Amino acid sequence: MPDVTPLPLSRLTTLRTGGEPARMIDAPTTDELVAALRDVWASVDDWLVLGGGSNLFVGDEPFDGTVVRVLTQGIERMPSPLAGRVRLRVQAGHDWDALVAYAVAEGLGGVEAMSGIPGTVGAAPVQNIGAYGQEIVQTLSEVELLDESTGEVSTVPAAELGLGFRTSVLKHHYGSAPSRRAVILSVTLDLPEIGPGARRIAGEQLRTALRLGPDDEVTLAWVRERILETRRSKGMVLDPDDPDTYSAGSFFQNAVVSASFARTLPDACPRWPVHPDLDPVLVIPLANFDGYVPPAPTVESDVKVSAGWLIEHAGVRKGFKLPRSRAGLSTKHALALTNRGSATAAELAELARFIQGRVQSEFGLVLQPEPVLINVEL
Repeated sequence: MPDVTPLPLSRLTTLRTGGEPARMIDAPTTDELVAALRDVWASVDDWLVLGGGSNLFVGDEPFDGTVVRVLTQGIERMPSPLAGRVRLRVQAGHDWDALVAYAVAEGLGGVEAMSGIPGTVGAAPVQNIGAYGQEIVQTLSEVELLDESTGEVSTVPAAELGLGFRTSVLKHHYGSAPSRRAVILSVTLDLPEIGPGARRIAGEQLRTALRLGPDDEVTLAWVRERILETRRSKGMVLDPDDPDTYSAGSFFQNAVVSASFARTLPDACPRWPVHPDLDPVLVIPLANFDGYVPPAPTVESDVKVSAGWLIEHAGVRKGFKLPRSRAGLSTKHALALTNRGSATAAELAELARFIQGRVQSEFGLVLQPEPVLINVEL
């Protein structure tokens, strides 16, 4: 478990910000990763686990702690206990899009709409990544975790991770600590065997993005290529020659609001229902049961609204920059804050606060950042 010469985090994050850590450890195997983390936790130093660096916004000051780089690789194919599915166990450091490419080539569905998302597999469940109606929660079976409190490795079912809209019990939300401090070592997915042939697309959001009708049939490979084309057109596929991709992807989350609040927004604002729990438990004491079961209360769905639309219609257009700043919105996508050339974290934070203020002033809604913020505040 040798230390390596620390690199500035600006060279290891897609937003290209961040100072140099005091210490850096590379972990190419699971055993080395476990040993490194146990060593760091025993020292009580500040620590940061780094995968692809695509969901981090790091401050300009040096990081006074240890960065552990997760470099583990590998996909293990196994039989699934679920009929018509294949189980894949994937190491945490494996590139997410490489996993999607493997699944599509093997005729396995459930992740093709998430093509082109940067980062590593281990980071995917932490914020329940998703795109165009697909989320990892739909196919995630379990994860292998190393708990900070005990230093023990355990296998945890997906149901115990609190997976919700871009969240889990493992995520460092802005302004709060995670419910469970642990590091993912591997991820196990159960993916449906679809094969190379064409089939109908079930999800309306994905069909809309692909401009398909309910009866149109397409292959997994076709879906993947169209999704990659769409993401490239928005600057959301990493490209060293395109400053629009020097970002953390969508900097602000699409907001989930009550249906009543959604009705205060302009009708043109894109929105999607967030389905409520339709299986409430009703307990009636047997001694009181008279044969009548009251109807379940009507539950109005929460609504997910487009943060990108809110930003643009608050007057902050694609390509917007504050005066004398090297940070700016992508010229292709209003949700992406980009580093236009050696921008500091302070410049990006200033732009983020300006956007939050404009949206709050116009629509009464405070947008929340999606990346994990390290040594920086909004």
